[in-house]
Amino acid sequence: MLARPYRITRGSDYRTVVRRGRRHGGPRLILSVLDTGDPRPARFGFIISKQVGNAVVRNTVRRRLKDVCARQLPLPDGVDVVIRALPAAAAAPFSELLSDVERALQRGVR
Repeated sequence: MLARPYRITRGSDYRTVVRRGRRHGGPRLILSVLDTGDPRPARFGFIISKQVGNAVVRNTVRRRLKDVCARQLPLPDGVDVVIRALPAAAAAPFSELLSDVERALQRGVR
């Protein structure tokens, strides 16, 4: 699971990353990556809309994405990542979500 210091919790931080960050998309996810330069651990945020599915499906997708992101640590300090799940993420197995996030992070975090 993803510990609290590695999560984005404020709405203003979500907006900043989505508006100013670089986007990297795929068939199941869209990642927004922003290097803030702050001396703190990398943080992740998740956006899973009702288009993905009902509450059970959305929470399952969120839990899977949190586990995927925990496996990607450590990232460079000061990096914020917001992952927007698309409806195809609901039917995707864990391995596909893992490869999508890895691919997007390789392009976004250099």
